[in-house]
Amino acid sequence: MVNIIRRFFDFCGEENRRKFVLSIILGVVQAVFEALRIPAIACMIRALIRGNVTSQDILLSLGIMLVSILGAGLIKAKCTMLQTEAGYDTCARKRVEIAEHMRYLPMGYFNKNSLGQITSVTTNVMENLENVATRVVMMVCEGLLTTSLIIVMLMFFDWRIAMVLLAGFVIFLMANSLLQSAAGKMTPRKMDADEKIVEKVLEYLQGMAEVKAYHLSGQKSRELNEAISFNVKANTDMEMTLVPRMAFQSFIAKVTGVFMVGFACAFYCNGTMDALTAVVMVISAFIVNSSLETAGNYSALLRVVDSSVERAQVILDTPQMDITGDVITPENRDLKAENVEFSYDSRKVIDGISVSIPEKTTTAIVGPSGGGKTTLVNLLARFWDVDQGTVSLGGKDVREYDMDSLMANFSFVFQNVYLFHDTVAANIRFGQPEAPMEKVIEAAKKAACHDFIMSLPEGYDTVIGEGGASLSGGEKQRISIARAMMKDAPVIFLDEATANVDPENENELMQAIQALTKEKTVIMIAHRLKTVEHADNILVVHHGKIVQQGTHSELMAQDGLYKDFIGERREAASWKVRNA
Repeated sequence: MVNIIRRFFDFCGEENRRKFVLSIILGVVQAVFEALRIPAIACMIRALIRGNVTSQDILLSLGIMLVSILGAGLIKAKCTMLQTEAGYDTCARKRVEIAEHMRYLPMGYFNKNSLGQITSVTTNVMENLENVATRVVMMVCEGLLTTSLIIVMLMFFDWRIAMVLLAGFVIFLMANSLLQSAAGKMTPRKMDADEKIVEKVLEYLQGMAEVKAYHLSGQKSRELNEAISFNVKANTDMEMTLVPRMAFQSFIAKVTGVFMVGFACAFYCNGTMDALTAVVMVISAFIVNSSLETAGNYSALLRVVDSSVERAQVILDTPQMDITGDVITPENRDLKAENVEFSYDSRKVIDGISVSIPEKTTTAIVGPSGGGKTTLVNLLARFWDVDQGTVSLGGKDVREYDMDSLMANFSFVFQNVYLFHDTVAANIRFGQPEAPMEKVIEAAKKAACHDFIMSLPEGYDTVIGEGGASLSGGEKQRISIARAMMKDAPVIFLDEATANVDPENENELMQAIQALTKEKTVIMIAHRLKTVEHADNILVVHHGKIVQQGTHSELMAQDGLYKDFIGERREAASWKVRNA
């Protein structure tokens, strides 16, 4: 239990840890104020036993009670404020820290970990810490500290009752240890179930088009229902396992109180304890019972807190790419790869590639699917680090650059475009958040998307769905190109940028791409003849190697993959649908 609380405090950071520690200290002070009710009641009982209740006795008892209530209330308000501030601030900071940390994780991390798992950590897990952890840790700490304080106080009244309470407290902690052990076994299953249900919900929603197109609604619904059933069972099993142990723990707290009352009555009857002390012992028994029950019931959730901290920390402990280079402005934008090798786990994807891409030239990368084209581009852009060899920009290894200064040189237009749940204008000015509206409109016009934007309900202020769900593929593609134009980086990476564009707008978009790439270093993955035939250099990548390279005319003059590739494209372009 102590280790869990310590790990939680370490996770919170120095500033919030101080707030939590101060809150616990104030919790002890609050317990002292609440304990003042005992002497307040004792004053009146002593007067009753004496048979002469004076106004002085009443005022003294009332004064002590008011100090107790006001002091405890004010301290509790301060404690609650500190706990709330520390809890919400911790989770806000950690969400930002996780997001910033993931910015510099290699792309392989996102391949190995599902979107559902990552989403669950940043939502469910952090919500557990935000709403549950703060209350749990504080209530457990305060309950245990209050009980410990009462044990010390009772030593001054009657050491025998104090020892009865101490014995009950020790047995209670032993029962709590059993509860923590059971919770430790059940919590990972619950957390896995929470992750699984988020994963399946996201998969179901994101793949809705495919689900309908291939009549998979029954199958995918079944998978989602199974995840929900697994989650229900995991949570139910956890409750069924923990509730009996919590009841046993609560029983020990109650029995401890009963023994305190019983022994106090016995000592009073045999004349070894006066009536006043006996009454104080009875009142203390009720306070102890309340404190132990509160601490015990909340302590069942400590393992959830611990597991939540652990899962968030797993992401934060994942090694980042080395981003601690220098802020460099290269003299030129020549890109070079020398003897580059890269593997996914044990499968080699890039095998000894060397290539030089001079500044302000266009390089097209073609080849069969799965040959390593996208991986090569990702290595050139430093989305991953190479296993062997070097990639350099302007004569300097990309690993010598500070990551942000390196990325300032690159713009990207992907085939699978992601747009954010924001206005059209905000998505276009993503690389320049402070850019004026005139520049946004200018970029949109160059990217041939101004007209369709103006047809939207609120024009540039229209909020588009998450991922651009409310737009067509071609519309998303053009907004992505406008976004790249806004960044105006000297090196452009294009991944089949015209793949999702309708024929009516293709010519305009090709002109837009030419405007985007003018006087730029361009690296493109392409499959269309008109896209690659004007490239300064064409790389044919197959099985992780460059098997051919040259201009379009040079490669067409030799037998090989490229010539076959162009022939297949021409044949496909000549297909026509004939009427029967």
